[in-house]
Amino acid sequence: MPNIAHASDGRSLELHEIGDPNGLPVIVHHGTPASGLLYDRWATPGIRLISFDRAGYGGSARNRGRTVAAVAADTEAIADELGLDRFATWGISGGGPHALACSALCGDRLIAAASLAGVAPWGAEDLDWLDGMGEDNVKEFDLVLAGEEALRPASERDREQMLALGADAMREMFASLLGELDRAALTGALAALIHEATEHGLAPGADGWIDDDLAFVAQWGFDLANISRPTLIVHGSDDRFVPVAHGEWLAAHIPGAEAWIDDENGHLTLLQNRVGEVHEWLLSHS
Repeated sequence: MPNIAHASDGRSLELHEIGDPNGLPVIVHHGTPASGLLYDRWATPGIRLISFDRAGYGGSARNRGRTVAAVAADTEAIADELGLDRFATWGISGGGPHALACSALCGDRLIAAASLAGVAPWGAEDLDWLDGMGEDNVKEFDLVLAGEEALRPASERDREQMLALGADAMREMFASLLGELDRAALTGALAALIHEATEHGLAPGADGWIDDDLAFVAQWGFDLANISRPTLIVHGSDDRFVPVAHGEWLAAHIPGAEAWIDDENGHLTLLQNRVGEVHEWLLSHS
């Protein structure tokens, strides 16, 4: 497949793919900050796994001022360029809201969607959005709420630190965000994946990261109550990146959503433990 697709306005979107080329196409929305690099562990029989660097990350051009909803048009453009008659989608962490945007806004060829450890909308009623987040995320979103001028210097500094550190330093870099389960998991191949995906995503600068953060606390551009296709919410209770209350809130506010919320996972462990099961769930709706 080509490694570059094009948005409707001509922006470049860098693509990545693993798995069965004849399987059900599943488009992945990566976390924040990261990129669309895929984990070999996610290869699943019957699944053609496709991802892309979100606007401003990796090899994808920036879409300044984008909303969460804007990703639906980019996803449809990728499906058009690849000639997909139908597809499913999932997103992890910061990719979760983007998968939900597709569930709300994409056309009939999208058959099902899943959000893994995804955030809920900022200002959601009956949700203390920051409660239970690790200190680093709380500090980050204090800056996000102050706007890009306040956020950019810290994002650029943190980007430089991330690019300078190796995979072995992941656990120290994320120290305030790691529960017991995630700390144990963040080693070996998983640490290498997260480091490589972050390095690729942030190579051109911090724009993608900044634009994600600003989009999360703005109006998302769609109503979760309008989602009508099969949608799955997956969350672990030992999550300090995105506390489990976010998953519980989403499951309660998306009509007909199925929820897998457990005590055996944190945030990063979902990448190890649940993606294959999510793929089987998506296949069950194909």
